[in-house]
Amino acid sequence: MTSGPEFEGEPTIRDKRRLDPETGELRETEAPTAVGESPDGGASPEEVGSPESSPTDEAASAKAEAADLADQLARAKADTYNLDQRFNAYVRRSRSEVTEARTRGHEDVVEALIGVLDDVDLARQHGELSGPFASIAEKLEGVLQGTFEMVRYGEVGEEFDPGIHEALMHNQSEDATSETVQQVLQPGYKVRDRVIRPARVAVVGPQ
Repeated sequence: MTSGPEFEGEPTIRDKRRLDPETGELRETEAPTAVGESPDGGASPEEVGSPESSPTDEAASAKAEAADLADQLARAKADTYNLDQRFNAYVRRSRSEVTEARTRGHEDVVEALIGVLDDVDLARQHGELSGPFASIAEKLEGVLQGTFEMVRYGEVGEEFDPGIHEALMHNQSEDATSETVQQVLQPGYKVRDRVIRPARVAVVGPQ
């Protein structure tokens, strides 16, 4: 005859009676533990995941984003600077072109009236510039000088300069030490620094 199973140690007896046999009171029952929940009510180890990113990763990401924004800002500033420089160059070029066009217009007016100015100068030399004609001639010369920046030049005794004088005659003198204007045959005219017509002169120089 076989014997029953042998148990090591004392058996554990669980009293599942709802009434306490000694006091007769209703016992408090423990709520069943849900699957995946720890007995103390906290989340199970499976539910506690690792953090998505560490503080070091977040700092590196923020630093990279700041560097990218700084690069974009630098590029935007460079574009603005280049645009500003192009605009300033355009303004300077436009002003220069306007000034040049105005000067060319003044030169054209003076050049067209040189014949009239020669007649006025010749009449003045012969004492024929008088009356209303003299008044009109003076007004014309005043407008050309004030508005169109005309300059009349050529004086006896000034140093001969082939850049602004045209020698129609040349004489020699023992008293002369350099080439100078001996006589002004026709005055020269300039607009600012540009010669419209050189002064036509007679020159005297040393032997």
